[in-house]
Amino acid sequence: PESHAASFALLVYVSAWIKCHYPAAFYCALLNSQPMGFYSPSQLVQDARRHGVAALPTDVNHSQWDHTLEGPERKLRLGLRLIQGLSAKGAERLCQKRPPEGYRSTSELRQRAGLNQRDMELLAGANAMSDFTANRHQAYWQLLGHEQPAELFAAEDNERYAAETHSLETRAQETCEQLPDPTEGQNVLADYASQGLTLQRHPLALLREQGHLQFCLSAEQLQQTEAGRPVQVAGLVTGRQRPGSASGVTFVTLEDETGNVNVVVWLETARRQRKPLLTARLLHVKGILEREGDIIHVMAGKLSDLSHLIKTLPVSSRNFH
Repeated sequence: PESHAASFALLVYVSAWIKCHYPAAFYCALLNSQPMGFYSPSQLVQDARRHGVAALPTDVNHSQWDHTLEGPERKLRLGLRLIQGLSAKGAERLCQKRPPEGYRSTSELRQRAGLNQRDMELLAGANAMSDFTANRHQAYWQLLGHEQPAELFAAEDNERYAAETHSLETRAQETCEQLPDPTEGQNVLADYASQGLTLQRHPLALLREQGHLQFCLSAEQLQQTEAGRPVQVAGLVTGRQRPGSASGVTFVTLEDETGNVNVVVWLETARRQRKPLLTARLLHVKGILEREGDIIHVMAGKLSDLSHLIKTLPVSSRNFH
């Protein structure tokens, strides 16, 4: 036990030192090691930004497969590996074939990198073509109607195909100017659907702004709240853990726009409110605030499932047993 504790303490010390002095490298390394630990990429990116690390979105002209650091400011560039469903081979070709000046159109990206329609659509859904498309709507529109010529006629039709593709993109550009831009809420939902996180405002910030969470304190506000007071909190469920040594206690981690909230659910509470505990993606909790030093827990009393407010938002929980 002593040697295990000493080894773990050393790892914790080194990790804390790196996080303090080289935060961008620390978060970049953790993201590149996913899946691991108890923290999702969304939690890591949000924590990085709260610690002064600038995060840049996935981009076909700047991202590698892995997450990287850019420039003297060591900004965190999100990697293509974050885009759910994107093929590793397609991403590898995209990076290898990327011209020095970058891709300038969807057709050039498709032809140079040899990407199939699915990979193109996934890149569009992640808004990773921002250098030559104004938004997701425009990117999707430019992909509509694409049809690769059959291999038998590819050689003789290649020149005509390129001309027709350019003409289609020109008409698509003209049509896109008439399309409404996606709303902030649509962009946030699309970010979570494609990458599991967003660099825009957190969904809880939008819901709070709309008045859905009137009496709920944020993770930041809990820091200023006295122990023993009844509180209400809400957040995306990012983790549920019930260790075998915890006598049936379930620990739930909620994520809001300011940080994480630790919720403790006793066995009897879990038995009586099993459905919201196990199925809610957006969980509302009424309970009592407990504090031990800087560690804050909400001891759950009443659990409510608010997933209907964001029922189209696919946020998965990491469950440990």
